[in-house]
Amino acid sequence: MFKLRDVIIEDTFAEAFPMYTTRLLITASTRRWAYIAALKATGFGTSVIASPGECDIEALVSPDITPDHRPGAYIQIYHSDLASLKLVTLTRVGQCILTCPTTALFDGLPKIKRRMSVGKAIAKFGDGFEREDVLYGRRVWRIPVMEGEFIIEESVGVLKGVAGGNILILAKSQEAGLEAAEKAVKAIKKYIKGVITPFPGGIVRSGSKVGSLKYPKLRATTNHLYCPTLRGVVKESKVPEGVSSVYEIVINGLRKEYV
Repeated sequence: MFKLRDVIIEDTFAEAFPMYTTRLLITASTRRWAYIAALKATGFGTSVIASPGECDIEALVSPDITPDHRPGAYIQIYHSDLASLKLVTLTRVGQCILTCPTTALFDGLPKIKRRMSVGKAIAKFGDGFEREDVLYGRRVWRIPVMEGEFIIEESVGVLKGVAGGNILILAKSQEAGLEAAEKAVKAIKKYIKGVITPFPGGIVRSGSKVGSLKYPKLRATTNHLYCPTLRGVVKESKVPEGVSSVYEIVINGLRKEYV
């Protein structure tokens, strides 16, 4: 345990575990449309406990670094196995990026050797009118759509990333805890590259433990040791006196050192 200014920090462990991940680069005619596509494509992506993959927007990026020199957004998608990762990636791309005005999709990990084909499957939406091409030095599919055409790179890189790194914030009040958590997420977004915080606003109000004390079929239940209202009920409670609210920040990253 150590103190940083007025904050006491227990440098303990995080429940991180390996997961397969891919990083997609969405571009669009404007920053707004790149963000809309990224936001839709990463919805319902908090935890593989019940969501179709874990995902979030990593960052919005300048036209200076995108293949087609348009505004862009990096998103990351995680899953426990490669087959599931491919399925949820294709579903999210087909339903949320292909359908969004002006978008194109490129590989966000072009230097990674392990590849996952996505373009050919999505291109079948073109019903035989799709065609392969090389644009911006990348192998792509050009899919005719009513707006014009959708450009998607044939394959994307896949890494063995890390999911579930976590920070717990113990606060005197709900208001103080939420303010601290919001500032922490903002700092993560600003200063740390290659990571996402997949829960709503990057913050978890209902941290969980694996399994259940009472319901054997449940994969996860409330982390009772850190529930302030159970401090007088649970003998092993880890909530100190004076703490009335606990928030968790879950961090996924392309590499362990990022998390």
